[in-house]
Amino acid sequence: MTNLIFITGGVVSSVGKGIVSSSLASLLKLSGYKVRIRKLDPYLNIDPGTMNPSQHGEVFVTDDGAETDMDLGHYERFTGVISKKSDNITTGKVYEEVLRKERKGEYLGSTVQVIPHVTDEIKKFIRKDLNQEDFVICEIGGTVGDIESLPFLEALRQLRNELGRDKTLFVHMTLVPFISSANEFKTKPTQHSVKELLGLGIQPDILLCRTEEKFSEESRQKISLFCNLSISSVIMVENAKTIYEVPLKLYDEGALRQIYIHFGINKKKEIKLDLWKKFLEKLKNLKDEVNVAVVGKYTNLSESYKSLNEALFHSGIYNNSTVRISWIDSRKLKNRKITNKILQDFDGILVPGGFGKDGSEGKINAINYAKVNKAPYLGICFGMQLAILESIRDIKGFESSSSTEFGPTEKPVISMMNEWQKDNKTFKQDLSNLGGSMRLGSYVSILKANTLIQKIYKKNKINERHRHRYEVNYNYLDTIRKSGVTLSGMSPDKKLVEVMERDDHPWFIGVQFHPELKSTPFKPHPIFNSFIRALIEFKNEKN
Repeated sequence: MTNLIFITGGVVSSVGKGIVSSSLASLLKLSGYKVRIRKLDPYLNIDPGTMNPSQHGEVFVTDDGAETDMDLGHYERFTGVISKKSDNITTGKVYEEVLRKERKGEYLGSTVQVIPHVTDEIKKFIRKDLNQEDFVICEIGGTVGDIESLPFLEALRQLRNELGRDKTLFVHMTLVPFISSANEFKTKPTQHSVKELLGLGIQPDILLCRTEEKFSEESRQKISLFCNLSISSVIMVENAKTIYEVPLKLYDEGALRQIYIHFGINKKKEIKLDLWKKFLEKLKNLKDEVNVAVVGKYTNLSESYKSLNEALFHSGIYNNSTVRISWIDSRKLKNRKITNKILQDFDGILVPGGFGKDGSEGKINAINYAKVNKAPYLGICFGMQLAILESIRDIKGFESSSSTEFGPTEKPVISMMNEWQKDNKTFKQDLSNLGGSMRLGSYVSILKANTLIQKIYKKNKINERHRHRYEVNYNYLDTIRKSGVTLSGMSPDKKLVEVMERDDHPWFIGVQFHPELKSTPFKPHPIFNSFIRALIEFKNEKN
């Protein structure tokens, strides 16, 4: 029977539950166990698809087309286990399902209540769509004490009663702050957080204490005493220089051993940590350094482009190079002169995915800079569409070409599929419901032989994840090709542009999909590997 591990957080948000969940899953997988990780989010949105990235961070997309919390990206990167739609649930999804059943009369006239109907739905989610996993780790979003998370915590309490202590494990993660004026670590916030959990009927089995640096044994004993835990169950999680140190830190502090003890696992499987050790050793000995400008709109929060940041990091290590990322607000690139001044010291330009007209002309100015100066350019999703607009505007009669996303235009080079696919008539997509109205998930692309992208992948057929509403209008494909662009990747029916590259440029690629979503530290994505190599070569040529 599957063992369930529940991870909750206290004291403050963003304490690191996602990284800890990923790290514990990695350790268990490296020990030979089959693992699954799930995220339970307390917010009322059906999914994070319509949420502002500047507030919530990026939206991670799964192969099967789910828009999910960014923590699922960490889960995949640390374990290599592909996440699914069934691995992320929100309060909105729970209530949507409960109300659907109520409307269909499935509750047989019962008064629908949080207990048992909502909690039963949460318990069903936790245990559904499993395939003989040894461990399922469930991270509970938010902070203990938030009103939104109460139904989830109640569902977990019920599962402990139903399945027993030997099949469920509660891991609570808190912050132990250092107060400089008192020159000591304070354990009281952790005590109060555990007390809050106890008030809900949950006694943590393991306590992970996030701290700037290791605190004294005396403080650990105090936490053990007041939180009703053995001292060996109080584990310090010291701040790491990189999130990829956390698995080894948790292992060294005995977290895996405590999991084994709790579940009565006597035959400890040999764990192979060489993968992490070699990765971190390579990280410490990087020789090159490159500077890349990421020109976007959500640059006030790096979490908006978390997977992108990690993909560049992975490929930097693969190429033995430190990648310095500068987040450039595209709204500042008001004209070509300003753009040249801001971007001249970078080794390459990257324009990521995004939505809306705001800042789009600044991104086009950045793309033009890369084209003119032969600087390596990578355009992702929106970044590919804008690269095509920048190119086709050089053709007479197409100077004002645009996207219907920005408003009415005579030359809709970028538009939604149903605006141009039915009998040459214009059909507008109903956007009264924005959620789930995009091309989402993994799609096949066919790569053209002897192109840069085909040489990068070393194959002619690829699968990559998409998240977008707008496409390159296939009525303009011949004109686009005349602008110096090779459409080097197409959908199998040859109607949807998946990859473009410039004929007159050493490294200029735009992709409609999001390659960053499939990069891991142990298997960095080939597009980013090639991009970083191009940055190094461009830098060396400049010098």
